[in-house]
Amino acid sequence: MNFYIMTLFPEMVMDGLNTSIIGRAVNKGLLSIEALNIRDYAFNKHHSVDDYPYGGGAGMLMQAEPVYQCYDALARQIRERKAGEERSGEQPDMACGKKRTRVIYLSPQGKTFNQSMAEEFAQEEDLVFLCGHYEGIDERVLEEIVTDYVSIGDYVLTGGELPAMIMIDAISRLVPGVLHNDVSAEFESFQDNLLEYPQYSRPEVWHDKKVPEILMSGHHANIEKWRREQSVIRTAKNRPDLLEKAELTEKEKKLAKEIQRDGQSVTE
Repeated sequence: MNFYIMTLFPEMVMDGLNTSIIGRAVNKGLLSIEALNIRDYAFNKHHSVDDYPYGGGAGMLMQAEPVYQCYDALARQIRERKAGEERSGEQPDMACGKKRTRVIYLSPQGKTFNQSMAEEFAQEEDLVFLCGHYEGIDERVLEEIVTDYVSIGDYVLTGGELPAMIMIDAISRLVPGVLHNDVSAEFESFQDNLLEYPQYSRPEVWHDKKVPEILMSGHHANIEKWRREQSVIRTAKNRPDLLEKAELTEKEKKLAKEIQRDGQSVTE
């Protein structure tokens, strides 16, 4: 899978993504991550990419042309790469045609990123992330190149680099081979709109707290049943909003309601 980040701070994203599991996946050739410096496409000797917004207001705005020139160079790069690959059928075009490479603009105005979106994005061969700064980016270039507006939460950051890194991390671990145990990606928090169950490792007793007996029983069916129940309990306590989309049995729905009711009575 190929990730491209259009940014003013390429070192920031590359230093963060070239480590740990993601870095190892890049070294193995499972992932490709490239940061393009938007300043390289500025049309002045100072390589400035910002200007005052029309209509006044605080702060500066990223200009349309450097962003578009960066995008255009990247579009050509992707087309050339695909042209050199042995493929059957029609080649998708980034800038035109039936299928475009998705360009994600990190913005508080976008849809909130979640696990389902990560799974959807993980099906793509190429993903482009556009990182804004200052007071944002000229609307005209956003209208021309962006396919997806995505937010990582209801708060404002200084730029889109950290959100891009978070999304790339979440998406990358769904790519086959990136995790040592591919199965682990299927049974973690949010996979079924439920939080992950509590987990334990050695020693059996730590600070007078013992590992639940069921986990040492060796009875796999009972262990899975316990884990599912714990996921429902934990979700009902900490993220009841997720239960609306979770597929629960009647027994699990009753358990969730009891947990929520008990929690309300404690706080009242």
